[in-house]
Amino acid sequence: MPVPADEAHTFTADVAVVGGGIIGLATAWRLARSGLSTIVIDPSPGTGASFAAAGMIAPVSEMSYQHERLFALMRDSASEYRAFVADLEDDAQADVDYRETETLVCAADPADRQALADLQQYQQAAGGVVEALTGRTARRLEPALSPSLSGVFRSAGDHQVNPRRITAALQTVLPTIIRQMTVELIRAENGSGPVVTGVRLDDGRTVTAPVTVLATGVAQTITLLPRELSLPLRPIRGEVLRTRLPDGAPPLLERTIRGIVTGRPIYLVPRADGEIVIGATSREDNREGPSVEGVAQLLRDAQRLVPGIGESELTEVTARARPGTHDDAPYLGALPTAEGDSVGGLIVANGFYRHGILLTPLASRLAAQLVLHELDPQAVPRAGGSAETADTDHHHLQTMDPRRIAHHAAENQSQGGRP
Repeated sequence: MPVPADEAHTFTADVAVVGGGIIGLATAWRLARSGLSTIVIDPSPGTGASFAAAGMIAPVSEMSYQHERLFALMRDSASEYRAFVADLEDDAQADVDYRETETLVCAADPADRQALADLQQYQQAAGGVVEALTGRTARRLEPALSPSLSGVFRSAGDHQVNPRRITAALQTVLPTIIRQMTVELIRAENGSGPVVTGVRLDDGRTVTAPVTVLATGVAQTITLLPRELSLPLRPIRGEVLRTRLPDGAPPLLERTIRGIVTGRPIYLVPRADGEIVIGATSREDNREGPSVEGVAQLLRDAQRLVPGIGESELTEVTARARPGTHDDAPYLGALPTAEGDSVGGLIVANGFYRHGILLTPLASRLAAQLVLHELDPQAVPRAGGSAETADTDHHHLQTMDPRRIAHHAAENQSQGGRP
C-alpha cells in the first residue's frame, strides 16, 4: 500500500500514474495486481476523452490506408479484450457491458460504396475479414437501416464495450487516487542523465516514486514537460451525442452501425440499456465545447443511415480533445532527451487519439511491463510464456517507441520543415 502523507506532505509509492483516463487507470490496476504500491493522480478521473468515447473494439473497421503497423496493434489488443474484461469484472464485481456484437459498415451513396469497396480490399490484404452484404440481408439483420443505402459491409469481429463502466470499475479496485492536479515533474540528475523522482501537486504536496507514468491529456502533458523533453501532441476535438428511445420502445439497433455519408465517417453504437452513442466529428481548433455544425452534421448523417434515430431523445452532447501524434501511432515508452538518452524513472503513455479504448488491454499490459523493467532491469518481462508473444510485444513497443520523435524531427529539418 502507498505510504500516506507525512508531516512534510509527501506520499511515497512504487509507481505514480499521472492521468486517470482509461489507459492510466488500467495501467495502475495491472501494477497493483503485480503487488506494487501505486498512486493515480487526476483531479477528475474518467472524465476526459474516455468519458466521451463510444467504446468500439473495431480493429478492422478502424483500419485506414498506410497504417498496417497500427492495425497490428489494434488487432492484437482486441484479441486480449475478453480476458482483460473478465479479470476486471472479477476484481471489481461489476459488469462493464462488453458486447461481442458485430459491426455493419454502410455507404450512403455510390461514391461512398466505392470508397468502402476499395477499403475492403485493403483491409482483407492486411488480414481483416470484411464481407459485402446485399441490402436485403443487411435490413434483415438490422431492419432500422435505410432502404436507400448503396452498400453494406459486415465486420463480424468488431465488438464494443462501455468505457464509462470500465473507468468506473477501475476506480473501485485502485487503492489510492489523489484528486489533485499535477503541476510539476520532480527531476534530479544522476551519472547517466536526468531522472524523474515523483511529482508535485497543486496543493503543495508531493508524490515520491521510483517510476512515474505520464498518461495525461494533451494540455497537461505539454505543461508538465520542460521544453527539452517535449512530446509533440496535438488536440483533435470531436463531438459525441447520446440518444435514447422512449421508455418501452423496442431496441432500434442490435449491432454497431458505422458508415460513410458523402465522404464523412459516422457511427451509431447501441448500448444494452437502450442508449445509442453517435459520433464522432474531427476538428483541430481551439473551441473547447461542442460546435453547432458538428452536432447538426452528426444528426443529419445518422438519420441518413438509420432514419428512426430521429424519434429518439437527445440526452447528451459531449466534446473532448483526443491526443494525436504525427503518425497516428501512440507514444509508449521512455522519453528521449535531446542528446538521445532516455529520461530515467519516466514512462510515457499518450497519443492514443481515437484508439485509446481499443488499445487499452495491450497498452496497459505493455506499460506495466515497462514499469517493472524500470524498477528492476534484470526482470524478465511477462509476456504470456511464449517467445513468439515476447517478439510480438517487442515489435509493438517499437511501433509506439517515443524515440521515433527524434527521427521525425530530423527528417523535417532535412526537408526544410519544422521539427
